[in-house]
Amino acid sequence: MERRKVIKGIAAAVGIAWVSPRISALGLNQTSMEKPSFAVPIRCLANRGGKLVQPIQLTIEHAGTDATLVVRVDHQEVESRVLSPGTHTFNVYVDPVETARQIVIEYEISGKSESSEVRVEKVRKVLIFILPHSHHDLGYTDLQSNIEEKQMTNISRGIELARNTANYPPGARFVWNLEVLWGADQFMRTKTEPERQELISAVRKGWIGLNGMYANELTGLCRPEELLQLFRYSTELGSQCGVSVDSAMISDVPGYTWGTVSAMAQAGIRYFSAAPNYFDRIGTFMVEWQDKPFWWISPSGNERVLVWIPWTGYAMSHIMKLDAGWVNKYQARLDEIDFPYQISYIRWSGHGDNAEPDPDICEFVKKWNQEYEWPRFSISTTSNAFAAFEKQYGHQLPQFKGDLTPYWEDGAGSSASETRMNRGAAERLAQAATLSAILAPEVYNSADFNVAWRNVLLYSEHTWGAWNSVSDSENPFVTQQWQVKRQFAVDAENESKRLFDRALDAYASEKNSPNVDVHNTCSWPRTEVIVISKERSLGKDHVKNEHGASVPSQRLSTGELAFLAENVPPLGSASFHLSAAAPHVPAKRVTVLDGVLDNGIVLAKVDSKSGNIVELTSNKSARNLLDTSRDETINQYLFLEGKDASTVSTSEPARIAIEEAGPLVAAIRIESSAPGCVDLVRRVRLKASEDWLEISNIVNKKRAPLNPHPGQGGPGGDFAQHESKESLQFAFPFAIENGQIHIDVPLAVMRPEIDQLPGSCKNWLPVGRWIDVANAEYGVTCATLDAPLVEISSLSATMLGSQTHPGIWRKHIEPIRKFYSWIMNNHWRTDYRAYQDGPVEFRYALRPHDGYNSAAASRFATGMSQPLVASAPGQRSRMGLKLRIDQEDVLVQECKPSADGSAWIVQLFGAAGEERKAGLTWTDGRPIKVWRSNLREQPLEQLPTQVRVPAWELVTLRIEAPDR
Repeated sequence: MERRKVIKGIAAAVGIAWVSPRISALGLNQTSMEKPSFAVPIRCLANRGGKLVQPIQLTIEHAGTDATLVVRVDHQEVESRVLSPGTHTFNVYVDPVETARQIVIEYEISGKSESSEVRVEKVRKVLIFILPHSHHDLGYTDLQSNIEEKQMTNISRGIELARNTANYPPGARFVWNLEVLWGADQFMRTKTEPERQELISAVRKGWIGLNGMYANELTGLCRPEELLQLFRYSTELGSQCGVSVDSAMISDVPGYTWGTVSAMAQAGIRYFSAAPNYFDRIGTFMVEWQDKPFWWISPSGNERVLVWIPWTGYAMSHIMKLDAGWVNKYQARLDEIDFPYQISYIRWSGHGDNAEPDPDICEFVKKWNQEYEWPRFSISTTSNAFAAFEKQYGHQLPQFKGDLTPYWEDGAGSSASETRMNRGAAERLAQAATLSAILAPEVYNSADFNVAWRNVLLYSEHTWGAWNSVSDSENPFVTQQWQVKRQFAVDAENESKRLFDRALDAYASEKNSPNVDVHNTCSWPRTEVIVISKERSLGKDHVKNEHGASVPSQRLSTGELAFLAENVPPLGSASFHLSAAAPHVPAKRVTVLDGVLDNGIVLAKVDSKSGNIVELTSNKSARNLLDTSRDETINQYLFLEGKDASTVSTSEPARIAIEEAGPLVAAIRIESSAPGCVDLVRRVRLKASEDWLEISNIVNKKRAPLNPHPGQGGPGGDFAQHESKESLQFAFPFAIENGQIHIDVPLAVMRPEIDQLPGSCKNWLPVGRWIDVANAEYGVTCATLDAPLVEISSLSATMLGSQTHPGIWRKHIEPIRKFYSWIMNNHWRTDYRAYQDGPVEFRYALRPHDGYNSAAASRFATGMSQPLVASAPGQRSRMGLKLRIDQEDVLVQECKPSADGSAWIVQLFGAAGEERKAGLTWTDGRPIKVWRSNLREQPLEQLPTQVRVPAWELVTLRIEAPDR
């Protein structure tokens, strides 16, 4: 089912008022009940005998015998011809106008006369590039397997059309833009060698344009490495084809996380054609940015991409057709916004989503350019169109630095379990690559990692399910699509675990040894509690480090053994010995009594009735960091049916028990009945020597009621739009006087309101690994491992079903030191899931601290997401990574062997918000060569071993060492 039919059905179901606000905002509301005139000005310039003139198209019906027609313009005869019986359409011409004016057109024939007054507008001498492409929905209108075949067929069809029009005049020759590259990847993996070579040849000839994104991604869901992987394949395919890919497209999706600029820079991309959905759940995005090209500046300020959102996004070909009337409308649109440039562009995505290439555009452009001088049309790749625009106007474009906070990431809350799974897989893949580099680089296989990353990306791709996923959720068409979508997350998790275990298995050589090795995949030393399985530690409660000193340990209620792994070196390992002696007690025990957990560093109190956390203090200050003044407390469960936040409900009185009593680990279990749930189990955990509090919330979700009349009403019906809607949150109100909220997003940190560009979503915001509330003296960092969405200061995520009016979206975020982790919802009317059920765990960690320190927050949250790793003892490969970095504020995002096996690829991130110089050394003292690199892993520029890392910049290095 084509999306244009879906949209039409929704409009019919909910009434034209539902669609008209968005159409009006886009300048599309141009309907008229007036009788059409026989005279229609065509807003163009034609060359008649070396003179530029403006045509007026006449359509005249004549009955009877042949007769002479006389046409006058402003009472002056301009045309005389003999007409035969029938309908005749032809042009007459007038001198070009410099300002709009009214012209009287009249004709006489066989005693009949008619006149009309028409408005003739000044013609814009504008070159309009047309970018043909197919919008890649991996599902929605058809099963994913059918869509994959369709997009591969589109590649072949695009090549065929380019070949067939190769002799057309320049500008009219067909070009096919690959909007995103998952279809091309599938093509290159499954087609025959001659077909693959045909695609490569077509790219080299300019018939096929490559664009850098792998999929139409929800970038706000991405982990840092995932965001880079979004562009990696473009460097691979570009290299195969012998071209540099310097452009990217995205369609349908409104809003993009700030670090997208940094990731694009790593891939060599400087042009970004962003074409969102043109009317639904897009806030003010299109109103703010439509046809206002600008330079989007990276968080570091050192990189930029040219961003241009075209009129109607990617949907122009769904709602209009290329003809003279469209040319008039397009110029009227440019007039309306005072468009100051003489180059513009449109997207042409065929007739619906996943549409096949449209050959008619070649015939339109060929005929138009032959008949008229201006406007001119040229069918183009994204790269060529944007390069032409930059050459003429790049120096005068405005620059904007900030987050284009996305809107559609909220749908990921409709499948919280799979979203959690995918987030974990992305973290595990990054950790597995670093683990391989440290321990056993010989088992690292880049192709295997690419397969796993492909699954991560395709889960975060914007197509979640079928067009009728909410109105007819049990239809096999819906359930089959969801199973494919879900499998991306499942496969990503399984593959990440396999690659993780592969590195450990290659390293571990003493499987039955009483020793345990602990590995640190981060670039700073770490001290954390490690948990060893019951089977691995049976009968061995005492632990010593490699120097023979006893370290604190504790047998847990689960039978597992916990011990404190102290000072595990960065990108290195430490060894520990287990024995049957009694456990060593920490010098400062953690205690739990009457709901209070205390380790001398952090103190937390759990309310005996509600089970919520009502007090959090640190040894640096006796102040309670939690705000309990407004009937909300930390980790309070909230359930909202519908959109009226005043009706929110919470969990029932709690049943509280001590699960772990110390001295190394203390934990409280809180069980409650809760609305929307079968049950709710929360755990609060504190460990000796650690300066953070851990929270685990297991929500055993009840299924929301389904449509009582399956399929009835479709996505525009009452059920899909408004009924059975629900959302779940955990509250985090803090008492930080004049505190500022900072949010970690991939490859950036942003402040709500302050760092959000116009058109950004403010009802909810994606969060990466952490969110921090702090002033210059004290604050709290909250690491969120599983839940990617927050609401700031109030329950503002109340936008149900279709939301087409820009004015109803949140305009400002109040500076209140409170946020809600938005864990689940089913607010959409289409695409996303109608319900979810079963247990899902949401983990958080709260770390009180002194004044705000972004690097410390990143180290803390990265450590939570990529914990220390325990394994059987073994021998590190002599080829293993031996890197040390002397600057803790410069974080290693990932280390891995290069794909060619001759170097190391190391990504450094300036997390402190200030420039740093990071000294790189090899632990055995041998010399190394350091090169600045990119996603292609090329040696671009040799650097000293003291590497400059600007604030918020990602620096990719290629390091050559003697043992590689």
